[in-house]
Amino acid sequence: MGPDSDEDSDKNFGPRRSKRAPKPREYKPREPRPLDAAQLQELAVGYAARYATTAAKLRRYLARKLGERLWIPAEPADIDSLVARITDLGYVDDRAYAASKARELGNRGFGKRRVQGALSAAGVSRDDAAAALAPEDEDVPDNPCTAAIAFARRRRFGPFARDGSSTDSARQRRELAAMARAGHDFDTARRVITAPNEAAALALLED
Repeated sequence: MGPDSDEDSDKNFGPRRSKRAPKPREYKPREPRPLDAAQLQELAVGYAARYATTAAKLRRYLARKLGERLWIPAEPADIDSLVARITDLGYVDDRAYAASKARELGNRGFGKRRVQGALSAAGVSRDDAAAALAPEDEDVPDNPCTAAIAFARRRRFGPFARDGSSTDSARQRRELAAMARAGHDFDTARRVITAPNEAAALALLED
């Protein structure tokens, strides 16, 4: 075997060392920056400008931020005054929020009870909620079948199912339960679910 053989080369250089994988860096979460009045107002304006919100939701958001971060000033933060100031500036409008939310949920087929629950959870007052749920034309009574049909059509319930209306009692019970969770009263849901076909269901809008 010649002097330049691979075996001689391995002997000259000794055993090969295995490469060690670099140690992963330890992740150290950043400490949240302390808050002062100006920074708290900046958070409030940023949140209200980014999201459609209510005074109550903004108040909860600011309280959460204060719980997460150190407050610098000696005097406690006055969240209520800050929220009132942000509202006066026009960043928050509970009545406009209620109207928009009610319209959105109504278009998705949710019933009045479900809409009322959503508005209440957002901190909307009873007066603002009532104004949002009032029919646009006071001379035309609100028809609960409008939202119920929209919901049934979206979920393909009753006459809007791919295979048409069904007399299967178990299926009807499941659909009625879903309609109830969506805020529809039993009588309205039953009339929509048991309609023999789409035309009969849509005729309920004329009642």
